[in-house]
Amino acid sequence: MLKPVAGFAAFGLFWGAWGAILPAIRAGAGVNDGELGVALLMIGLGALVSMRFTGYLIDRYGGVVLPVVTVLFALCGVLPALAGSVGTLSAALLLLGATSGATDVAINATGSQAEHDTGRPVMNLAHGMFSVAVVVASLGTAGLRAAGVGALPVLAGVAALIVITAAAALAPGATKVTGTPRTPTGKPRTRLEPVLLVFGVLCALAYLVENAWQSWSAVHLDTSLNAAAGLASSAPAVFAAAAATGRFAGNALLARVRPVQLLVVGGAVAAVGSLVAATANNPWTALIGIGVAGLGTSVCAPTIIGMAGAWAGPERRAGAISTVTTIAYVGFLIGPAAVGAVSSAWSLPVALGAVAVIAVVVAGLAPVAGRVARPRVSRQLG
Repeated sequence: MLKPVAGFAAFGLFWGAWGAILPAIRAGAGVNDGELGVALLMIGLGALVSMRFTGYLIDRYGGVVLPVVTVLFALCGVLPALAGSVGTLSAALLLLGATSGATDVAINATGSQAEHDTGRPVMNLAHGMFSVAVVVASLGTAGLRAAGVGALPVLAGVAALIVITAAAALAPGATKVTGTPRTPTGKPRTRLEPVLLVFGVLCALAYLVENAWQSWSAVHLDTSLNAAAGLASSAPAVFAAAAATGRFAGNALLARVRPVQLLVVGGAVAAVGSLVAATANNPWTALIGIGVAGLGTSVCAPTIIGMAGAWAGPERRAGAISTVTTIAYVGFLIGPAAVGAVSSAWSLPVALGAVAVIAVVVAGLAPVAGRVARPRVSRQLG
């Protein structure tokens, strides 16, 4: 159980620091907002390129993939601090995205394997540690920036912590090698199975809700409700803290309820919180809604990924998870952009109200995913 928890914590350390250090990255590269936006798209592109292939590598070579991709991720995480133009920044972010996507698949596969090995829920606990690490790293980086520390020392320090974690806690063997099912030609099976498509789309919707609030909560308080700058800036931290709480609680609840039940409740709670936050007439009510949305949506993606891994079984677990997370990542990427587009056409509260509708869809579709995967999930997760 230590390996997935440590892996997610290391992953969260970087992304927590990244959000706080991004203004310094922008200044160091000498790019404007438009150029930065284009460069940031390279993270998602790199991740989409690497995620499916990483699943194949884990199914083929096993646990050695996790520490290797984690160390590569740590090293590539320093590159944006060295960029001096939009071209070099884009190249650095493409490499960062590729290694981030690979690490994402590897730690999720490790968590799913740990659930299989121990017979206990792990995914929500591990994702909860990610949220905790994001909050800690974000606040720590903000303190370092206030003290005048630049981007390179911050990212180099985070990279060192990740490498130490990889060396100490992410030893080979995190996932078992039991053989990949092959076609008569000897090649790995690559067909997109309908069950994995269902899991992937459902997880994409969950990620859309999650990243929409993570990205737009501060802007909503600032522009829609005229909150003070400090209060508005606290919204992402409130969301992340609530997400960590929800994931720890969800991990405990999975000892008593079925994954599908937790997914239905999580989607419903996320819908209520999103609606409260979107329709609030004062910042404090909106913050409460954002926290409730964080509690609800936090359990959705980890539970879906765990169900997908349980359905696939040990032989194809990493490949199945890489397929689901690759599809899901599309939702993670388009969520903030979709909110922005709807906001431009109508208003930000309307756009965030639509996020509540999507959370209802997640809750409504959860039993469908449970039915199509029931034979294997019920056998492996109880």
